[in-house]
Amino acid sequence: MKIAQLTNVDFSLTHFLLPLMRELRARGHEVVGLCADGPKLAPAREEGFRIEPIPFARSANPAANLPAFLALLRLFRRERFDLLHVHTPLAGLVGRIAGRMAGIPRIAYTAHGFYFHERMRPSAYRAHVLLERFGRGFTDVLMTQSAEDAETAVAERIAPGGAVTVIGNGVDPALFRPGTAAEREAARVALGVSPGEVVAIMVGRMVAEKGYPELFAALSRTPRLVLACIGTRLESDHEGAVDAALAAAQSDPATASRLRLLGYRTDVAALLRGADLFVLPSHREGMPRAIIEAMMTGLPVVATRIRGAREIVADGATGLLVPVRDEAALAASLARLVDDAPLRLAMGEASLARARAEYDEAQVIARQIALLGL
Repeated sequence: MKIAQLTNVDFSLTHFLLPLMRELRARGHEVVGLCADGPKLAPAREEGFRIEPIPFARSANPAANLPAFLALLRLFRRERFDLLHVHTPLAGLVGRIAGRMAGIPRIAYTAHGFYFHERMRPSAYRAHVLLERFGRGFTDVLMTQSAEDAETAVAERIAPGGAVTVIGNGVDPALFRPGTAAEREAARVALGVSPGEVVAIMVGRMVAEKGYPELFAALSRTPRLVLACIGTRLESDHEGAVDAALAAAQSDPATASRLRLLGYRTDVAALLRGADLFVLPSHREGMPRAIIEAMMTGLPVVATRIRGAREIVADGATGLLVPVRDEAALAASLARLVDDAPLRLAMGEASLARARAEYDEAQVIARQIALLGL
């Protein structure tokens, strides 16, 4: 079978779709990746996958993606795919319409997280719901990573025929795992921290909706904590910048000395083994893979009480949940873990057990392949 895997940017394809693409190819299918071109596609191309560049615009406006729509329509008519599997809301909508017009017989949509959320302005919320509802008419199979998204899809009449399946999210436990003493020491050297320091790692795009402004402010109120931030602002990002919040943190020598900005890294699994806890104060998520990576490494988690995160993190057992944009609550939860090593250990062990039981990547891939009818 000839299968197209469609997303918007190179980062998403490499970090979220590549494991599924590998398994589909191993089962004998021809798999083609479709997304905007970029340097992060190198791993997929090195593994021999064909990647067709699509000119997606750096805009949330569907009209701005008319060139991408026309490129997809031409490609679909030429390639005659048997199955189109789309990911991300905007690329997914454009791709599903083009796929149906080109006559692709089966179209599946995995919602890694709907763009709308409960803190949006009502008018913006309804606009995004209506776009998703419009896309329902071009969809044969709808999958969500979180149970809450599946409930929302039914309630908002987004699911085709009212049918939606929760597939979860997962990571490779052979890659994301607790480290040996030597691996922990090497990771802490790479992080630039001493053996006695308590280190929190944050993994996420360097944009405001990931909660960086609150996190930088909370760091200034948690003097015994070292914070390592992994991530950069993607070229495709249209979310708020964090420049002012970062400048404020760096202007205070006591805070700046405890802040590590690591940028985009391909060795996240190794670096997590040097941390003592993980933090993700996002304003919205689908089902955050970064939290699962941390839990599979055996770390306690501090996260915001939002869709997806509140499904993964058992508050008080595997980590602590705090309100969105509440820097005081975030600082208090971080300080609690900094000051209580036995609590960090207990929550880390509970995180590891939960991740291994519920978030193994192989199980998630198997569910998708079954739903795709392959």
